[in-house]
Amino acid sequence: MSEFFHMVLAGNIGAGKTTVSRLLSERLGWRSYVERVDDNPFLADFYQDMSRWAFALQLTFLANRLEDHRLIAERAESAIQDRSLHEDALIFARNLYDSGRMSEGEWRTYRRLYTQMLALLRPPDLLVYLRRSLAGLLRNIRQRGRDYEADIDPAYLERLNAYYEEWIASRPSERILVVDADALDFVDGSADLELLAAQVLAACPQRELFPSAQASPLAVPADARFALLEP
Repeated sequence: MSEFFHMVLAGNIGAGKTTVSRLLSERLGWRSYVERVDDNPFLADFYQDMSRWAFALQLTFLANRLEDHRLIAERAESAIQDRSLHEDALIFARNLYDSGRMSEGEWRTYRRLYTQMLALLRPPDLLVYLRRSLAGLLRNIRQRGRDYEADIDPAYLERLNAYYEEWIASRPSERILVVDADALDFVDGSADLELLAAQVLAACPQRELFPSAQASPLAVPADARFALLEP
């Protein structure tokens, strides 16, 4: 068992991962590794020609994720990582392959690289999945106002949600805290943020190592908006 806590925030586009990552890192004093989207050099090209640039785009996201994962291990300090390697491969790259925008050879190469990376990396201690409905995703996307997301297809988000649910149902090797994000308000409702922090700390196997955890009860009351899945 390590002396730091590696938590990953998972969720669809518009689930609120970046906001929750920032707020939780401030609350718990853990470093936040926000997903690098806007600086991906293939993003603009991808939206112009998805089939041409899908493989390069996804490899860049995978490389970014690997770099963040490595830095967390090297720095050996508790951290919150925005999105996981699993999502890169089993949600977004898979969707591009299933929709014909990534070739069979590209998909096999990508999956092979993903599998080898998993074999070399220390798994996160906890994966927090922000589950959100299509309506909730669309509302958040409109509020943040990114130009390249303005015309996002609701059917695309719905398909990704289905992939997420399939992935969670497959029970990955990490402990997973499933959060009904539609029923919580982390931005304007500080009580909900405190509740999420308490749920995270209660699920942390290294809980005694963190002074901030001592202020929270050892057990949190049962709440239907949270479900902890053991591997």
